[in-house]
Amino acid sequence: MLLSLNLIGIAGRQADGRVMELLDYLEVADRARNLPEQLSGGERQRVAIASALANSPAIILAYEPTAALDIERGLGVMRLLRKVSKELVTAILVVTHDTRIISEVGGVIHLMDGHMVEQSALGISR
Repeated sequence: MLLSLNLIGIAGRQADGRVMELLDYLEVADRARNLPEQLSGGERQRVAIASALANSPAIILAYEPTAALDIERGLGVMRLLRKVSKELVTAILVVTHDTRIISEVGGVIHLMDGHMVEQSALGISR
C-alpha cells in the first residue's frame, strides 16, 4: 500500500496515516505488520480493497473479488464493497462468474461471447 501511495507522491507520515486509516476502516489494522502469507483469504481481500482505495478513486474495477473464498466470506467481501461504495462515494464494477453474490449487487449485466445478452437492475438499498 505504501508503494502505491509513494508512486502518486504521498510519502512519510501522510502515507503511513492513510494506510492505517484504510486498514482500520476495513478492520484489518491489527494485521498491518503481517506478511501476506500470514493473512487469511478474507484478510487478503480486505487489504487488496484498502490498496485499491489508497488514492481515493472514483471507480474500482474488481475482477473476481470473491475467488477462492467460501460463500460466507465471499458475501462478506461483497457487503464490504457495497459499504465502501456508499460511504466513500466510489463506484465499484465487479466482474465475476460467481452467481451466488448477485444478491449483493445493484445491477447485473450478463455477457456472452463479448455481447450483452441481459441487463437488470436489482433493488439493493444503498
